[in-house]
Amino acid sequence: MTPPAPERPDGYPTALGTSDAETISLLGQDLAADLMGTVSFGELAYWLVAMRRPTPGELRVFEAVLVALADHGFTPTAIAARLTYLSAPDSLQGALAAGLLGGGSRFLGVTEDTGQFLARTLAAHEGERPRTDAEWDALALASIKDQRAQGRFVPGLGHPVHKQLDPRTPRLIAIAEEEGQRGPHLRLFEAIGRMSEQGVGRPLPLNGAGVCGAALADIGLPVELLRGFALLARAAGLLGQLAEERRQPIANDVYLSVDRAAYYAPPAAEASDNGSNGSDDG
Repeated sequence: MTPPAPERPDGYPTALGTSDAETISLLGQDLAADLMGTVSFGELAYWLVAMRRPTPGELRVFEAVLVALADHGFTPTAIAARLTYLSAPDSLQGALAAGLLGGGSRFLGVTEDTGQFLARTLAAHEGERPRTDAEWDALALASIKDQRAQGRFVPGLGHPVHKQLDPRTPRLIAIAEEEGQRGPHLRLFEAIGRMSEQGVGRPLPLNGAGVCGAALADIGLPVELLRGFALLARAAGLLGQLAEERRQPIANDVYLSVDRAAYYAPPAAEASDNGSNGSDDG
């Protein structure tokens, strides 16, 4: 006879945070006594998603990714935040949200797109996982050709500013190697870089957002949530952009520059897409 299933208490289960009149619990720990002053924000962010504490090596790679993605200058996300703050200085949250909402397939979202692309390629590969650079190169070239045959860009290839080398890419790979976290996603991504000229027709650099996606996948974070970590990092950068806008405003000059340069042009034929090959601001 099958024993009856244990009764579930009424309510809404969570393994994250709860509180009562005296305490706040987070991840089964006492927030004030066990976590505050003990756990870094990066460690907590990883823990909240993975539901386990990262190893020291995973944490170093994770926090390196957050630093790599925090800011990349006057990108569309930063400009959107600054212009929104110009329009509504009473709404800091609106300005931050405006910048974060711009995290898509060309800016910031490449982190997740690359991680998912690499994960799909590895999952579809039959047989043993590659061991040599030549085997990784063969898998990479096949994945590039398949992506191109479908009329799609290869995420993580190319950058609008760093035409030859994105300086974040070799540094993050080196950190992952030092910490024993240079796994299959990074190895495949490196091979894609080596095979870009043969697969695409011209050499393209591996951009920083793409290598961040590969690194995050290798340290065990779900590829479906990688864009969230890019946004987490960029939130810090956007807050810095808004702090600078208060100290040294440029948003009004940007607005006036565009407004004064505007002129009427009759409707024209559909413009061609001038986007680069999956490049991003990182």
